[in-house]
Amino acid sequence: MGPGPDDDARSDPGRRFAAQLERTVDRLRGLGLARLSASFEPEPTRAAAARGLAQWLADGAAGLEGGASRPLPALADAAAGDQVAVCGHDLLAAASERLGDPAVASLLDEAAERLLDLRRRL
Repeated sequence: MGPGPDDDARSDPGRRFAAQLERTVDRLRGLGLARLSASFEPEPTRAAAARGLAQWLADGAAGLEGGASRPLPALADAAAGDQVAVCGHDLLAAASERLGDPAVASLLDEAAERLLDLRRRL
């Protein structure tokens, strides 16, 4: 049996992160408002968990760009998937110039794991 479609993504942190970002954002966007707003341990809600991950992604992008972290605006629960998408794409753009750097690869690997963890818990 030959290589599968995810084999390249496993060896390329940027591709793996992008794939996990797309899957997690799709999952978040597919959740109804009632599920996004419902209680979700250890975070208050699924939307709050997504916002926390979006903030972590934004902080990672700011760190790569040499800027200071800034708090994300508190958007409506229905925008949780979009907020993760924007922050994830910002991180990928900030990392794109330095994908060969082991620290950047490690950051993208951790980000992919956090996205996967959130999606599994949703």
